[in-house]
Amino acid sequence: MKALEEHVASMLAPEPAPAEPGKGRHMVLNMGPQHPSTHGVLRVLIELEGETVRKAAPDIGYLHTGIEKQFEAGTWLQGVVLTDRVDYLANLSNNLVYALAVEKLMQLEMPARVQWMRVMLAELQRIESHLVWLGTHALDIGAMSVFFYCFREREEILRIKEMFSGQRMMTSYIRPGGLALEPPRGWEKRVGKFIRDFPDKVDEYDDLLERNPVWLERTKGVGFISVEDMLDLGVTGPMLRAAGVKLDVRKNTPYSSYEKFDFEMAVRTENDVFARYRVRLQEMRESAKIVTQALEGMPEGPWQADAPKMLLPDREKMKTQMEALIYHFKLVTEGYRVPAGEAYQAIESPRGEIAYYVVSNGTSHPYRVHMRTPSFGNLQGLGPMIEGTLIADTIAAMGSMDFVLGDVDR
Repeated sequence: MKALEEHVASMLAPEPAPAEPGKGRHMVLNMGPQHPSTHGVLRVLIELEGETVRKAAPDIGYLHTGIEKQFEAGTWLQGVVLTDRVDYLANLSNNLVYALAVEKLMQLEMPARVQWMRVMLAELQRIESHLVWLGTHALDIGAMSVFFYCFREREEILRIKEMFSGQRMMTSYIRPGGLALEPPRGWEKRVGKFIRDFPDKVDEYDDLLERNPVWLERTKGVGFISVEDMLDLGVTGPMLRAAGVKLDVRKNTPYSSYEKFDFEMAVRTENDVFARYRVRLQEMRESAKIVTQALEGMPEGPWQADAPKMLLPDREKMKTQMEALIYHFKLVTEGYRVPAGEAYQAIESPRGEIAYYVVSNGTSHPYRVHMRTPSFGNLQGLGPMIEGTLIADTIAAMGSMDFVLGDVDR
C-alpha cells in the first residue's frame, strides 16, 4: 500500500516544463471510479504523454466489504452466504472452494453424485461468467449485437440455477456436506436442452466477431504483457493460458472428480486481447463437453454426505418429530463444530485460480478465512499491460482481464 501511495503521489506531482523543444507535457487522467468500462468502482490513475500511457496505477478499495472479517462473526454454514458475494459472477465457484476447504478439515468424502453434480454446476457457472464477459467486452469495443446474444443464453443458465436453488444469482447451493437441496425433478431435461443447443450459439458469436474488421483491429496485437511479469504478479486463468502457459487447476491438481472428465485446456500463444477472447470462447466449448459428460454419466446415490451432525434434518421429519425440530433449531442458531486445524484449497474459477485458506479453532465459528482471489492477482498486471500503449487501447486491454471488483476488495 505504501508503494502504491508513493507511486500515485509521484504521478500527481507537477510536471516540470520540458527541457527539450517539442517534448510534450504529461497529464494525469482519472479513469473511474465511476467509469462504465471499468465494470465496477475502480479508479485508475493514468499519466499521459500525448495519447501514450506512460504510467498507470489501479486504486482499489471503493467496494471494500470486509467479507473475510465477517466470516468470523457467523457459523460455518452462514459463511456460505458470504462466498456468494465475493465474485458475484461466479458464486458457485466460491461456494465450491469454501465447501471443499471445510470438508478437508472435517475429513469428509463426498458421494460420487455430489461430486459430479458440483462439476456440472461449476461448468455452467463458467459458461455464464464467460458470457457476461464476452457480451460486455464486445459492447465496450462497439459490437452491440453480441451483447444481446450472450445475455440470451445467460438468461437460460440463470433459470436453471433458479430451478435448482430458488435463486438466480446468489444461490448458496453448494455447501459443506453436499448440496443445499435435492436436485429438482426434470433438471436433466432442462440442462440437456440448453447444452445441446449451446455449441451452435458459440459458433454464432464467433461468426459475428471472427471476421469483423473493427473487432480485429481493436484486439489483435493489443494488451501484451510478458509471461515473466504475469508470473511475478500472480496473474492466472485465461490471461496466463493466452500467453502459452499450461496452468489450469482442473488439470494440474484435479478436485471433485475432474480427473474423470475428458476435456482440453484452452491455450494460445499470441498473448493479446484477441488471444484471451479465443481462449474463453474455447473454454465455453470445453465446459459444454464437461456438462454433457456429467449429464450422461451422472452416478446414482445421495446428494449429501453421511454427516448428520452438520446437515439439517429432513423437513418432513421436522413436522412430526420433536427431536428433529429441536436439532434443526440448534444447528441453525449455534452451528456445527469443525475440528481445529487449517486447510488450503484451490480451484479454477472463470477468472483463474481461486483459493481459500481456512483456519478452525474447534468452535462453530471460523477463526480465519482468507481468500486468494484471481481478480486481485490479475489486476496487478494492468500497469505493465497498458504502459507504453495508446489511451484508445486501454479499454480493450482492461476488459480482456475480466476482473470483478468484489473479487478484489474483500
